[in-house]
Amino acid sequence: MNKLIIDVANEKIFLMIITNTSIYNITHENTKINYEKLTIIINDFLLSKKLKITDISAIYINRGPGSFASIRNSMSVVKAFNVAKKIDYYCYNLDDFKDDHDLSYENIPYLCKKYKIKKNLINPIYIS
Repeated sequence: MNKLIIDVANEKIFLMIITNTSIYNITHENTKINYEKLTIIINDFLLSKKLKITDISAIYINRGPGSFASIRNSMSVVKAFNVAKKIDYYCYNLDDFKDDHDLSYENIPYLCKKYKIKKNLINPIYIS
């Protein structure tokens, strides 16, 4: 089971792939140009690890707080993956796990399960 973590709510676009044997991550500047081509960035990252989007079993996406445009765009991309490829997603907020000592990106899938984050539910938090 390969998992993809997407976080565009912060200063940088952060992507992480978790496979059964390895963990990979990259960052990109969080600019309008980059979040508008998020699907290309994700695809290039997957290809660099010899993976395709169909190899991903679940996507974990930070729902904010953060920039309206970047969060809405990233959630639209993830929802499109869900509709087109039937990939489940989990929308988390780091505050959901604030009392946990295991807070790190590689633990997000475990923490979503532990804190019963609902599958395929979008509830963004924007900075006003």
